[in-house]
Order: sequence, then C-alpha cells, then structure tokens
Amino acid sequence: MGDVLAGIHAAWEFESDALVIRFERGIRTPKLYQVLRERRVPYEALASVTLTPGKRNTVVLHAVPRPGADPLMEAAAGQLKESCDPYRLALPADRETLAEYYRDELRALLPPEPGAAGAAGHGGSAPYDGLDDHGGVLDAPGDPYGADGGVAPAERFLVAPPSGPLSFKAYDGKASFDGSAEVAFRWFWTGASSEKWKAGDQTFSVRDLCGIEWRSPDVFDGHLRLLSRDGGPRPSQPDHDPASVVFGLGYGLVHESLPFAAAVLAAIRASDRTPVPVGSRTPGAVAERIRHLGELHRAGLVTDEEFSTKKAELLAEL
Repeated sequence: MGDVLAGIHAAWEFESDALVIRFERGIRTPKLYQVLRERRVPYEALASVTLTPGKRNTVVLHAVPRPGADPLMEAAAGQLKESCDPYRLALPADRETLAEYYRDELRALLPPEPGAAGAAGHGGSAPYDGLDDHGGVLDAPGDPYGADGGVAPAERFLVAPPSGPLSFKAYDGKASFDGSAEVAFRWFWTGASSEKWKAGDQTFSVRDLCGIEWRSPDVFDGHLRLLSRDGGPRPSQPDHDPASVVFGLGYGLVHESLPFAAAVLAAIRASDRTPVPVGSRTPGAVAERIRHLGELHRAGLVTDEEFSTKKAELLAEL
C-alpha cells in the first residue's frame, strides 16, 4: 500500500508485505516506544486487527500479533499496560471513519481464515466456526488458525527483536548481553544477597538457556530470571538465585529490561535452530568459571588437586 496513518505517539506505514510502526520521540511519548523507535511486522505475524473506542475522545486501532511471533510480546507475557502496547495506535475520535478504512485494508492483508473459500482476509461477514463445508474440523498444515478457531502459534519469531538496550541496572546487579552468545550479571555490593555474592558474578552461554522469565518492575516481585536447559533445582526466590536479577523502585525499568529480555529470548530461540559444535563453550564463559574457581581455591574451599582437575576440565570444553 505505501500509505501512512499518523496517530498519537506513532505512525503506521502499510508496505506490500509488512506493517511498519514508527514511534515518536518526545517527553510525552511512552519511554518503551522511544527505545523501540521502529518495528517491522510482517502481515503473517498478525492474527487480527480491531477498532475500539479509546480514552479522552480517541479511537484505537489494535493489530494483534500471533502467539510466538514477536519476542517482545512473548517476554512481556501480557504484563504491558495498554498505554505501552506497541501494537495499539490511538487516533482522535473525529478520524474514526479513516481508522475504519485502514482497519479493513489491513484485515484484507492478513492470512486468510480457514473455511473462507479463498477469502482475502478477515473482512467476511460470516463468523468462523472452525469447520469445513462438510462439518469437518479445519487444521491445515501451516495454517495460522487452529482447529478450535483460535490462532495457532508461530513456529518462529517473525518480528525482529529490539536492538537495544543490551544492558541495564537492576537493584542487585548489572545485566549485560553481547547480542548473540553471552549474558552476564555483575553484582552490586549494596543490593546483592549473600547467596549471590557466594556464587560470584555470573556469565551464561545462550545455548545453555531454554528461556527467560520477566516479571514487570511495576509489580512487587519484579525480576528477570534466566532458565537453564539442565532443568536442575533452583531457589524459589529470585533474590537468592544467581541466574536472576531483581528489580526495585527505579531499577530495571520496563523500557530498559523488557527489550533486553526480548533480545535474549530471541537469541535463545535462534540457538535452538543452530547446530552446536561438540565441546565448545564460549571462551568468556570458561574464563569466568575459572576465575570463580580460583577465588574458591584462594579461600581454601577447594584443594590444589581439585582446582587443577576442574581447571583442566573447563579448558577441555573450549
């Protein structure tokens, strides 16, 4: 289409294969929008689009992403406030007719509903009941809609993860991500628990992780936890878990921690699809473990023989 629909704090541009969302930068624009700046959303990543009345004499266009299509929304797990939802575009109420036009245009670009007999989009008047013309259940391979009429999750992320920020300060430490392979936590003596100090600063290889757990800083127990593939026991409280950083008032803000979490999650999913060479931990992760092992050795908690044996094992993983 190439048309541009300008709203409050954002504008939607309709390209031939994607919706491009560009966010304004200003003191009244939500900080998350300012960090995201621009997002390119392929139409296949969208499940539906709605138009509803908004607050303060506005109407709201809402493009609803498919489950599993956007790492940002997957990391958020429904915790974003409506005012920070990057898929909502608010417009003055007197532009409702124009908004209706673009809603219908966008619906026509979405993947066809099953059972729509080749319909181009979601604009048909007949409700979808999940059945074919003979009463059979529809669940075609590759179809974005499931047999129950709901939207099937995307098999992979279709929207690129945020490019930054790749570091932020939590209450008990600083989290950093190199963008592809390693996540590091560096503890603050003013906030980290004794359990985290004993464990030492942490470096995690992305390929050793299976996911993330983000709890918004807007709630009491906000934190970012890295989930290990080994599935071993872990402390129930993030404050005691060296694989977690905890948020507090003014720390790990949504616009800092959520893009970070989304970028890490996207890297984890990408590593799932990438063959991993046998016996190849990243040098940074090995060096960090050897450093911590040396601290234990100097403290008398590890014998000379144990130190030498374990160091040789770590070096063999390179």
